[in-house]
Amino acid sequence: MSKALWVAAALAAASPAGGQSVQYRSPAGVEYRAQRDTGPIARAESALAADPRSVERIIQLGVAQSGARQFREAIQTFTRGLGVAPNDPMLYRWRGHRYLSVREFDRAMDDLTRGSRLDSTNYGIWYHLGIVRFARGDFAGAADAFARGLPRAPDAAERAGATDWLWMSLSRAGRAAEAQALLDRRPDSVPAANAYAQRLRLYRGQIGPDDVITAADTGDVAVATLSYGIGNWYLVRGDTTRARSWFERSIRSGGWPAFGFIVSEIELRRLR
Repeated sequence: MSKALWVAAALAAASPAGGQSVQYRSPAGVEYRAQRDTGPIARAESALAADPRSVERIIQLGVAQSGARQFREAIQTFTRGLGVAPNDPMLYRWRGHRYLSVREFDRAMDDLTRGSRLDSTNYGIWYHLGIVRFARGDFAGAADAFARGLPRAPDAAERAGATDWLWMSLSRAGRAAEAQALLDRRPDSVPAANAYAQRLRLYRGQIGPDDVITAADTGDVAVATLSYGIGNWYLVRGDTTRARSWFERSIRSGGWPAFGFIVSEIELRRLR
């Protein structure tokens, strides 16, 4: 394909009609759609058109598309990037993440596993590989991935996230003593202001389940994330009734890209 045709194809894929393409259709038949571009995608498209073989700019476009929940378009962008740089681990990291967003777990697993072989030090690869393994019920494998990623977390927010998911993975794998030892070790000691830090306070007994979601938590992704954490906490304690109620609340939030929403769907199927 010529350079001009490649750019035209990339830009066409990046701009679905109306910017609201169907991204995911739930087992119940609910359609979840992309959002319209408010500027970042157009700017990233322009930058890529000026340098169409730049992996950095390809990733920037895919990330911009992801910000508008245009995950399938982002997958196309990262796939084109792999045509330019077939052994770039970051392209596998990002495409695997976006396959996860649209619930294509096998493809996500393939990309993230390959990425981990290309770069065993990449935090994002291990983190998202942990999410996929957790979603598939491989809690021991998820714990291994999060344990590998945690020391490489780039900031306090990511460290809280990796600690949270590692605690959940260990707990679901039946390794309660290790899960408690993790909390006691406090790898998340640097303060973070995100949903995972709030969930960790629940696990440590600093707040109760009814205090996890506050009046400030109004975003759909935040509510989905917090609700799943509460539901999993109840599930670990053997209370499937309350767990199911919180998983349902996660789904009602509408925050469908959240990992908590994704896994809540799976948990509800497991609890049938």
